[in-house]
Amino acid sequence: MLNLLTRILGSKHERDIKGMWPLVDAVNEEYERLRDLSDEELAGKTVQFRARLAEGETLDDLLPEAYAVVKEVCRRLVGQTFDVVGQPVAWDMIPCDVQILGAIVLHEGKIAEMATGEGKTLVATMPIYLNALTGKGVHLVTVSAFR
Repeated sequence: MLNLLTRILGSKHERDIKGMWPLVDAVNEEYERLRDLSDEELAGKTVQFRARLAEGETLDDLLPEAYAVVKEVCRRLVGQTFDVVGQPVAWDMIPCDVQILGAIVLHEGKIAEMATGEGKTLVATMPIYLNALTGKGVHLVTVSAFR
């Protein structure tokens, strides 16, 4: 009976993920609205977010907009080169939907398992930015498993 219900309704994991997709859609909708902002207006979003937090909004309230800001900043950085430990590195990353989904999972305090090359560091930028809006410290711990 349990097997039949799982096949019909999906596993808890599948239901949880399915419930997050509307939030991914909200991030992408907000992202489209940010394209016309100047760099200064985009940077000003951080000040606006902090003010809204001070007025009682929650990080969950701000999540779609904050993640969209990170995605838009990433888009604007594409093609630029940065010096990383003495080596030039070209920026070529914009978070895709599954990476946004992973970022939502991390913000919720859950574990997001990703394979090498799937963009764990990029995923982490979104919840780090969101949680840094509080002015409290944000810590990132990553684990590499060697097999």
